[in-house]
Amino acid sequence: MANKPETSAHTSIKKRIHKAQTAHKPNHPQQQHKTLMPFAGNPHKEMPKGIPFKLTDYIELVDLSGRIIREDKRGFIDPALSPILQRLNIEPEHWAYLINNFESKFKSFVGTAYKLKQVCRSLGYQRIPGIRGCETYFP
Repeated sequence: MANKPETSAHTSIKKRIHKAQTAHKPNHPQQQHKTLMPFAGNPHKEMPKGIPFKLTDYIELVDLSGRIIREDKRGFIDPALSPILQRLNIEPEHWAYLINNFESKFKSFVGTAYKLKQVCRSLGYQRIPGIRGCETYFP
């Protein structure tokens, strides 16, 4: 049994977190794990195919839920463990801004500056799009 959602083998939450960390728009249904039902967000018009809330909200929900489960039960997350945003290296004060402005702030790749540089180098990019935002929000 894993101690935290992002390391739990053979679970959808691990697959979703891994995919979200490599997608430049993790809440967009087309950039979510292909073998799982996508999260569609909170649509105001016609309901698209998918779960009607954001992937990032689901990740937070799983983490919070695991913290209220009894210690002797499956899925328990130790309250002493850092919050999932901290473990994923996302500053809590940036979280609200990111969930409301993610798609407008990031037009290309998203991740740590180190990973962003690696990807751009491997793709032969001369410039690194979005590096400032990544340095700010994903140190």
